[in-house]
Amino acid sequence: MHLVGRRYDTGVPVRVEIARGKVASVAPCTAGPAESLPWIAPGLIDIQVNGYGGQEFSSAELTPEKVAQIARAMDPFGVTRFCPTLTTASFEVLCGALRAIAQACDTSAQLARRIAGIHLEGPYISTEDGPRGAHPRHYCHPPNWDEFQRLQEAAAGRIAILTMAVEFPETAAFIRRAAKAGVVVAIGHTAADPDQIRAAVDAGARISTHLGNGCHAMLPRHRNCIWPQLAEDRLAAGLIVDGHHLPAECVKTFVRAKTPGRCILTSDLSGMAGLKAGRYQTNLCQLDILADGRLVIAGQSELLAGASAPIGTGIANVMRFAGVRLPEAVAMAVHNPAKLLGIEPGGLEPGQPAELILFDLEERFELCSMHLP
Repeated sequence: MHLVGRRYDTGVPVRVEIARGKVASVAPCTAGPAESLPWIAPGLIDIQVNGYGGQEFSSAELTPEKVAQIARAMDPFGVTRFCPTLTTASFEVLCGALRAIAQACDTSAQLARRIAGIHLEGPYISTEDGPRGAHPRHYCHPPNWDEFQRLQEAAAGRIAILTMAVEFPETAAFIRRAAKAGVVVAIGHTAADPDQIRAAVDAGARISTHLGNGCHAMLPRHRNCIWPQLAEDRLAAGLIVDGHHLPAECVKTFVRAKTPGRCILTSDLSGMAGLKAGRYQTNLCQLDILADGRLVIAGQSELLAGASAPIGTGIANVMRFAGVRLPEAVAMAVHNPAKLLGIEPGGLEPGQPAELILFDLEERFELCSMHLP
């Protein structure tokens, strides 16, 4: 088969021949005016997907079939690889959900490749209002290595990212063990001070989960949890650029401080994403989906409870908000997360995986089609 489009990195129209799941050749194409062609780029990699269409990954009702259903729902968004994300819940619910994801991967080679690893967001997070976000307080607790090992066993070793608060006394030792085991430790939902954040990075933490979110609404002017993460060159910055989680000027500042090479776009898609406006009960809390697409804790309009926009919206928004070019914005959703996870993304060179997408870039990042090997 073949695909025709404008390369996202050069704008040159090309014809991409695909054989046996790999790019066979890429040649210039004169199929018409370049501006009439869709863009072509590697498939997007989203490291934070909590579910979709009314089904959460962190759920006692999760089955391998539902895992596959959520994965298929990523097709229109151009997401060819992603991390199912489990939020704070009871140990029993987490184990059951992890087993369901592992079983789904065991029964489908394509699904096993598509799931780049599991992202466990909690339960080792702050119990304080603000940093805790919408996570249920009674399941939040300090890190416990034996418990984490049992969770990893339930996941058949597929937990690739662990988001945790880093203010606990046992933080540094836990992070060192997790990093040695090959788990990417992410700082998030934390009330840590600058010294605790520095100690966590020294121990092996590598990324900030949704920087600027999952923190106190009111912060000290200087010694807070954002500045040290923003200034730390050893930390990548996960950013939810849906237009709701971060103001445009905040996105611009974060990207300029971190540089595009150290920023990773995520969607943080809620399990309720894709549903119409209304009130819903989730594993985390009762939430309202507002008319403008925001997901908030029920009964108010400010405290967010996940996101509803796919990662492609973040690509379009980061271009507008931070003035980055399309190649840089795509890299934030492809090459940067691939580097974090140590995986090979799709590409436009012969021999690279043919995980490619075609899309139109207007006010929103609109995908018109995609190819999965």
